[in-house]
Amino acid sequence: MQYVLPKYRSSEVNAAGKALIRPSLPGSFTVDGLEAHLHVFDIVNNWRAAHSRPLSTFAMTLKNRAKQIHKNVIVAQRIKRLDSINKKLSFQASMKLSQMQDIAGCRAVLPNIQHVRELETRYRTSQDFSHELKSSKDYIAQPKPSGYRGVHMIYKFKLRAPSPYEGQQVEIQIRTQLQHTWATAVEAAGTFTNQALKSSQGSEEWQRFFSLMGSYIAHMENCPPVPGTPTDIVRLKHDIRVLASALHVIGILRAYSATLNQVGKMAKMKYYLMDLDPDQQSVRLTAFMAAQPKQANDAYMEVEKNIPSGSNRQVVLVSVDSVQALRQAYPNYFLDTTKFASLVQEVIAQPETDDGPSV
Repeated sequence: MQYVLPKYRSSEVNAAGKALIRPSLPGSFTVDGLEAHLHVFDIVNNWRAAHSRPLSTFAMTLKNRAKQIHKNVIVAQRIKRLDSINKKLSFQASMKLSQMQDIAGCRAVLPNIQHVRELETRYRTSQDFSHELKSSKDYIAQPKPSGYRGVHMIYKFKLRAPSPYEGQQVEIQIRTQLQHTWATAVEAAGTFTNQALKSSQGSEEWQRFFSLMGSYIAHMENCPPVPGTPTDIVRLKHDIRVLASALHVIGILRAYSATLNQVGKMAKMKYYLMDLDPDQQSVRLTAFMAAQPKQANDAYMEVEKNIPSGSNRQVVLVSVDSVQALRQAYPNYFLDTTKFASLVQEVIAQPETDDGPSV
């Protein structure tokens, strides 16, 4: 396989990152302005693609090591999408593109906490690994307030012989299956509502719900709870029930899964208008072609305008690109969201005094 070589200095990469979020183009696209604009994307895309060689190396090692621990492991890899890079640079003004740690990432999903810790230990104690561990975060021992849990390890690519990829960074994530189902559900809700929920932005109710569910899963795994959530399991389940009902979580997640399964089945379709009615347990999909963005937006506004006051109906307009990206990042999306919805249903069905399951 032919890998892309990095062509630009760090200073050029950082300048392109700044231009990406603050374009300084003329009001009208002159030839010079357009060329400058395209050059920015050339630099950023080269920098992204140049991580493929280090990522491939790390993903192969991760897969081999994880399978030595448990055969039922899921290993995935991805290069960060351009719009995700743009959002991260926009949210963190002081960040330099050349120093972004998660442009390349690979993840291992293992059955339980014991397996996660065993894989983490193998990385920390390995004597035959030339790459440099730059930093690590244990979000299982110290969960994020969002509810996110997992182990992150940032490595710098470093071979024993000189390499043009020297210093490229790759993020390794290690999660349990339960932690992964939580992350999948967050990604789904964020994608379909166009909110950066995993970055703690957007609806406060959805953010709180996922924080509570993060604590419930931590309880199941006998791990520390998410900061700011009830430590009493009865109160925790009560709060989950209230929000799950108010947000219609189960029906909405199932509707998201149904939509994902439809995307790509109709040729030339670019946008999907999703009309959810949790009370009727129904979802209506209307597809639009790439040449119909105005029609899609007009239909979206018309449906939204005609929703009766007090109705629980929700209207969402999503692009095929964003949903396909979700499918690629989470290949077992349907199973994971179904499992998460079942977990929420389990909480709702339990008696108020039941301590719930543990694993």
